[in-house]
Order: sequence, then structure tokens, then C-alpha cells
Amino acid sequence: MLVISRKKGESLLLGEDIEITVVKVEEGTVKLSISAPRNIKILRKELYKEIEEENKNAAASDISILKKLKK
Repeated sequence: MLVISRKKGESLLLGEDIEITVVKVEEGTVKLSISAPRNIKILRKELYKEIEEENKNAAASDISILKKLKK
């Protein structure tokens, strides 16, 4: 894991085509600007985890309901 300090207006690059810039820092929060190609998905981690959990719950559904549809 890389830990790096940046001030307002400073950036870092991921590869050649993703740039993350610190836009604002105040009261314990940091506002970031992310410039990346459109084909790169950008999700907040808590949203990603929520989607992952929903998918697990959907996959674990009772398949007996599907068996009734065949009849």
C-alpha cells in the first residue's frame, strides 16, 4: 500500500491516463477530482461492497422457486 500526502491543488497519476487531484480539504473530509477514461469504472468502496453483498444474497436465493416454474 502506498501512503502519500497531497495538498489542495496537487495531483497524483495512476498509470498514464488516470489523474487524481485534491480539490478541497476541510473539517476531516477531502474532495477529490478524478480524471480517467470513460471505460474505467469508478465506484465508492462502500457502494461496491453494498452491490457485492446484494449479489451474494441474490445468488443464495432459494432455487426451489425456480423449480416450481418448470411445472
